Amino acid sequence: MTAAAVLAAVMILSVGGPAAMAEPSTTPPKNAAPQQHTPPGPRTDQEANPGEGSPYPVAPKGKQILDLSVPSESMGRSIPIRVLLPADTSKPRPTLYLLNGAGGGEGTGTWFAQTDVVNFFADKNVNVVVPMSGAYSYYTDWQKPDPVLGRNKWTTFLTKELPPVIDKRLNTTKVNGIAGISMAGTSVLGLAESAPDLYRSVASYSGCAETSSPLGQLYIRLVVEGRGGANTTNMWGPYGGPGWRANDPIVQAGKLRGKSLYISSGTGQSGPYDKLDGRDIGGDLNKLVDRVLVGGGIEAATHQCTVNLQNRLRGLGIPATFEYSPGTHTWEYWQDQLHRSWPQIARSLGE
Repeated sequence: MTAAAVLAAVMILSVGGPAAMAEPSTTPPKNAAPQQHTPPGPRTDQEANPGEGSPYPVAPKGKQILDLSVPSESMGRSIPIRVLLPADTSKPRPTLYLLNGAGGGEGTGTWFAQTDVVNFFADKNVNVVVPMSGAYSYYTDWQKPDPVLGRNKWTTFLTKELPPVIDKRLNTTKVNGIAGISMAGTSVLGLAESAPDLYRSVASYSGCAETSSPLGQLYIRLVVEGRGGANTTNMWGPYGGPGWRANDPIVQAGKLRGKSLYISSGTGQSGPYDKLDGRDIGGDLNKLVDRVLVGGGIEAATHQCTVNLQNRLRGLGIPATFEYSPGTHTWEYWQDQLHRSWPQIARSLGE
């Protein structure tokens, strides 16, 4: 069965499958940022399936956690930004832009609620900047406003509007990296290609790099339409049109030359966290089945996308680190990959 067929089966299971596949109710963690409204959509990946509550409640804001509201002229609204500051801010530090997945940070499926990101970066000499908005947007510039998601100009915001504010507010070195998961694992590659001088380092975890192929388009529709209720033609125009190829990281892969690249994916086969006593499973067989079938199917598709990107970069003679391991589309694996990729990211940032 091809990756596209697997993903199509996942879409059918997610939208029209049995009750075991339906979205469970979730309880926001104590001290988490207030939830913002996002369009209803069927559960289709574990990135937004934190289970009952979250294992890593957001720490109370202190000297190393800073919340900002940054105006976006291109989108006509202010964007919430959460920043993790280094312990020592007496001298300039580099910046890592860390993007959430399909939920955009607007619910409990965030780096802060689902991973140890606060503790992990507490002793690192880097500013970590996390946008807490952008659900189902692919963090790209949409061609048209969407009736559901509104006006989205995320490439403009993330590459032109936000960095000057961060550099001035945090007294940075103006040396940047970018990393993201799932939906944003695609986005970080496209953002790096759109702004070739902005990022020294790119890390993509469980993203589907291709966007103009049948597999890539199916994956995007699963996120934007299936979960976000939006219209993907408002994003990049008609299917197969120039907008899709212009935003395809594999087609534009030559623009990644000269950057430190770390790209990872699970295989879709069950891994060490996909067990009945797993963190978000809690002995619930239905949750485990959902994890293995839905999360595994999605990760199998991102794995194929990642292999295709590896072949493309190899053909272009562009070096990159690729990491494959058993596992499904869920947070425990992304936390591991953030930890594993950090030494490479840190070196590229001069730390």
